[in-house]
Amino acid sequence: MSTINHAFTDTEFVEREDTSVYETGEPVLYAVSDGVATVTLNRPQFHNAQNSQMTYALDAAFQRAVADDAVKVIVLRGAGRHFSAGHDIGTPGRDINKSFDRVSGWYDHVNKPGGEFLYAREQEVYLGMCRRWRDLPKPTIAMVQGACVAGGLMLAWVCDLIIASDDAFFSDPVVRMGIPGVEYFAHPFEMHPRIAKEFLFLGERMGATRARELGMVNRVVASSGLEQATYDVARRIAAMPRMGLALAKQAVNHAEELQGKRAAMEAAFGWHHFAHVHNELVSGDKLGGYDARSMADSQRGGRK
Repeated sequence: MSTINHAFTDTEFVEREDTSVYETGEPVLYAVSDGVATVTLNRPQFHNAQNSQMTYALDAAFQRAVADDAVKVIVLRGAGRHFSAGHDIGTPGRDINKSFDRVSGWYDHVNKPGGEFLYAREQEVYLGMCRRWRDLPKPTIAMVQGACVAGGLMLAWVCDLIIASDDAFFSDPVVRMGIPGVEYFAHPFEMHPRIAKEFLFLGERMGATRARELGMVNRVVASSGLEQATYDVARRIAAMPRMGLALAKQAVNHAEELQGKRAAMEAAFGWHHFAHVHNELVSGDKLGGYDARSMADSQRGGRK
């Protein structure tokens, strides 16, 4: 009989079968067919928890798709039962103290003191990368099944369309950590501000059907038909002129910026990092207030 180990992600006490090899294969897979690039998060044993290796590999895959003239549309999906359970804050593959070749203008966070450590890192791997992915000139579609939680929301929200299975759920329970929400703070743009407050204050699951009713999700389909529905949409989009798609995307994204999305996100990012520093001063832990079992219990409840 296999034993069960526990590993922390942003949002749940992940249960997995014990294996002698924690990481198998590349953290992100890439393939192209019929004008559609498929980018797959590939840490299913940890419900696609996002360590830095995965994040940089994801950035490289998106850039590869943009550079390929044969690619018209990008589909982002997760291997296994879940799209993504969030940022990696405790699996054996956690690599927060490791340096990577940076892709923005920010300097390396490793060995920086106090709040500078997370601030520099998250400017690069979270806020900076997510903003760049949102503005890719090619349409992106998130194909979501199972959990799309905290850091998983950021990956889905940067995509232009979200197609979800009827078993998918969305949540951002990081208020339990004394933090006002994930770094890419798009909540009041993805849903009505009053609903965004409920979403954050309670930290409960939101089912795919309600997410569609609120306009956060484009389509909800049966789990068995998720892949076909997603690629049907992707191929129809791929038949459109590349320049027309790029300009239409720019126009809508610009309208969001005029509504204050970037400015709101900058302020929320600052409050997010005040919370990290406050937690460290009070508890000695940047993630102070984190209770893994309580967080897990909040995500095992029924969907709203």
